Amino acid sequence: MKLVLPIVFGLFLIACQQKNPQPVWLSLSEWHLNSSDQPIDEPGQLTHNFTDVCVYVDGKMIGFFELPCKIPIIAQGNVSVVMYPVIRNNGIAATKKIYPFVVPQEELLDLKVGETYTIDLKTRYANETHFWIEDFNTPSIQLITEGAPVNATLVRNNDPQYALPGGDFYGHVHLTTSDSLWIGYTTPNAALPGGGKDVYLEIDYRNTTGILTGLIEISPDNQKKQHPNVTINPQNHSELKWKKIYIDLKDIVSNSASNAQFSHYFRTLLNSGEIESDIYIDNIKVVHF
Repeated sequence: MKLVLPIVFGLFLIACQQKNPQPVWLSLSEWHLNSSDQPIDEPGQLTHNFTDVCVYVDGKMIGFFELPCKIPIIAQGNVSVVMYPVIRNNGIAATKKIYPFVVPQEELLDLKVGETYTIDLKTRYANETHFWIEDFNTPSIQLITEGAPVNATLVRNNDPQYALPGGDFYGHVHLTTSDSLWIGYTTPNAALPGGGKDVYLEIDYRNTTGILTGLIEISPDNQKKQHPNVTINPQNHSELKWKKIYIDLKDIVSNSASNAQFSHYFRTLLNSGEIESDIYIDNIKVVHF
């Protein structure tokens, strides 16, 4: 009886270890966005807001993880680990999506149980990505201020106190009680890809009042239709900083007239009860394949 008990206990421990194998740990940094090797369009300043990563191991999705992170995986030996940059679609934290225009990072690892593998995450825009960009680096601004009754104006500035880190010129709208509204729009772009294909608007912004974004659809017979889309929420004056948002345009473009062109519009209004407010915008990019 004394001999049987240790044997039974040992078998129990082995069974527990088999049911609960020891993990391997992946320690993942925040993403770094690098230049593409042979782009068909220049991407402009390489700002990004890839907050998360989606991890696949040997073709099986492990999950979405906020960065930086340390995650356990149950695997050993030679495996392929593929990591995809993830955005918060339309700025919504609960709506995470693999960004389709950048390439994943793949690592071939020889995993040993209990070990930690540190990976410096790097990505780039896919070479076939197309861009339309307004970065305010040339005197000719591609945003037109709408006429009366709009009275605030968009100006180009490069004050280092307000510029995006690593940037230069930016667009600035100053709202007051007498100049309380600004509406700007782009000249029509070439037709954007429909048929359910991804199209995004990227914007770097620093704002104390909300910014409504949208599209003006211009059909081949010159009929115009407005499509209000995403409102960029205002920041508190005490917490003002540059942020980046990825705005999904796929549904609007795909449900618009065939061969339509599009203008992007922006509308901002002084907050009720305030005497002045500011918006700063930079690196406005329309991105698609």
